[in-house]
Amino acid sequence: MKFVIDKEWLLKNINEYEVRVVDCRFSLAEPEKGRQDYDKNHLPGAVFFDLEKDSSGHVSEHGGRHPLPNLDEFIGKLEQVGIDKNTVVVAYDNGEGAFAARFWWLLHYLGHEKVYVLDGGFKGWNEANFPVTTEIPAFGKADFQVNIHAEFLANIEEVKETALGSTNKVVLIDSREEKRFMGIEEPIDKKAGHIPGAINKPWFEGLRNGQYKTVEEQKQRFSEIEVEKQLIVYCGSGVTAVPNFLALKEAGFEKVKLYVGSFSDWISYEENEIK
Repeated sequence: MKFVIDKEWLLKNINEYEVRVVDCRFSLAEPEKGRQDYDKNHLPGAVFFDLEKDSSGHVSEHGGRHPLPNLDEFIGKLEQVGIDKNTVVVAYDNGEGAFAARFWWLLHYLGHEKVYVLDGGFKGWNEANFPVTTEIPAFGKADFQVNIHAEFLANIEEVKETALGSTNKVVLIDSREEKRFMGIEEPIDKKAGHIPGAINKPWFEGLRNGQYKTVEEQKQRFSEIEVEKQLIVYCGSGVTAVPNFLALKEAGFEKVKLYVGSFSDWISYEENEIK
């Protein structure tokens, strides 16, 4: 796979100067738990990026529950941990895939090509009895070069056009579990249902035991979608949609966008219809 690295490769290369490991562990139910887990132990040389404090911006009326971070601040944090254009970045979470994928997407959006998700995450690494540490690393400041990939990001106007049926060239993919998509359950957001016109492809169906399914399996998951279509993926807040973004890219879909605000942004506009 192009965007996923196995733990054996990382074990072999973790001490290389150009490799930077990023701990993205997080719990939506316990926002401080990720940092606590990092302080308890983490992969050697790993730095910590918090989903809400580092990889998301401030929540306001619109923009969803995990909007894009202030890019200048985010880039400054990347530079502080020594990430530049030559750095090979490997992001991991606890094996869920979504939190590491969010960081992976952010770096790709900023134009950094050498970024990967660790297959199996911390859980897989730890179960293999690979080394962990409590040491907090320090790195010299780097110069991170930005080349924004605007084609990775969908705005609400594009989503509206698709939802209103104004175009048949775009496929809108809801990445949440079926019960939320159908409006049967909604444990987080104020309204239940989905954006009109969306199809449902739960993000976790792209993984097995914390590891991404093969390229062929990903192709099979999305086999009814024409590969030349423009795709927009969303979820509740722009986090769990990213494993689908990654899986679609692995499956050969070139035109994939993330609606970062996702359903939580969509419902913040009273006039937006819900199915």
